[in-house]
Amino acid sequence: MAAQLTLQSPLALPPTEVRSYLERLWSTDLEGSKGAATFTLVIYEASWLQQQLIRTGLIDGPITGLLERPLIEQAKQAVVASGLPLSTAVMDQRLAWALGQRGGTHEAEDLRGQFVDSAISAHRPRRLITLAPTLDAARPLETLVAAFCPLVDEGAAAAQACGDVAVLRGGRGALEQSMPLVESLIEPGLPCWIWWNSSLDEAPEMLASLAPAGRRLVVDSSLGAPRRCIDLVVERIEAGQAVNDLNWMRLRTWRESLAMVFDPPARRDALEHVVQLDIDVEGDHPLKGLLLAAWIADRLGWHLVSSFAVDGDGLGNGVGAEFQRTDGATVQFRLMPVPVGVPRIHPGALVGLRLICQPPERPALCVILCSESGGCMRLEAGGMASMELLEEVVPVPNESEEMELARLLGGGHDTTNPLLAAAAPIAARLLPL
Repeated sequence: MAAQLTLQSPLALPPTEVRSYLERLWSTDLEGSKGAATFTLVIYEASWLQQQLIRTGLIDGPITGLLERPLIEQAKQAVVASGLPLSTAVMDQRLAWALGQRGGTHEAEDLRGQFVDSAISAHRPRRLITLAPTLDAARPLETLVAAFCPLVDEGAAAAQACGDVAVLRGGRGALEQSMPLVESLIEPGLPCWIWWNSSLDEAPEMLASLAPAGRRLVVDSSLGAPRRCIDLVVERIEAGQAVNDLNWMRLRTWRESLAMVFDPPARRDALEHVVQLDIDVEGDHPLKGLLLAAWIADRLGWHLVSSFAVDGDGLGNGVGAEFQRTDGATVQFRLMPVPVGVPRIHPGALVGLRLICQPPERPALCVILCSESGGCMRLEAGGMASMELLEEVVPVPNESEEMELARLLGGGHDTTNPLLAAAAPIAARLLPL
């Protein structure tokens, strides 16, 4: 869905005047409307990749923070030109770092926070606060404000749907010093969502300040060091915070496809006799595959006995583990990094899954799911001729982060998804130290 600009040009104000201006906006300029009684959405919108692609002249501006098609295609070309492995995802922070080593001084207008995706605006946020760090670490803080009204039916309801936008832009040091201002802008009586739209490796103090336990946190565990990502998710869940992981949400079609395979009664009891689980992922970020394995283990009642690193044939280490089924039998698990010809958008995308079941007095069943038909080939090797083989290609939706976030906003989600809450600790234990 297309993004919408705010309905008035944002007004640049000194940081000390932002709070008073917004109070005056609702009491005078928009008299008769108290605004939407919905929620506050705070977005940390780093957009390092887009900023670097613009600075080096590889794409034109403006800086919007949106992953649009021209940006994705140019980033894929930059992976090759930078000498990075072909399995390097577009959003892998190593690509932005590699671009940062190139020269270039191309500039563009920065519109982060001034674009509101229509999928998000449909939920009528009361206040949208965007923190937009700049490549220039010494840049002082700039603040902009604007009124914002989604496109809704005319009349009184439309007035009540209005909200406002605040943008804080500058070097990361300036943003860190602006945390008291951000706190003053968060309405205490409304739910508050914090979307950390960047690597979980960066600015941990700012993340901690923005997202105390009482706020709903949205992260992407594919962005950042795997250990840091999964530990943060687990720690926040155990602290009782409502945590939403976009990396977990992208597993939806894989979980649904696997459930559908075993939905027929004739296959259902085969799940009690799994002996082997193999998962292939792109590149060296294993968390998406580990979350899927952890979900399977939790649903089937497996107990994790041990986990260990395995040789990934020069592509980085894989992960091996041994589970124990409820009947005491052993399940062997392997997650392996595999080479790909074209980088995907997010690190650690799933290539394929193989589940081997050996029910008594029946032929063994081998289920293979893959993201595309070519991804099934490696998993088809090794004794498949003696088994009943079921193979399916999983439809992978091409939805933006904004669409995924809008799904969360629409559902409320004031607690962590129970399936994620159960799977995340198992995934953390699967990841070798």
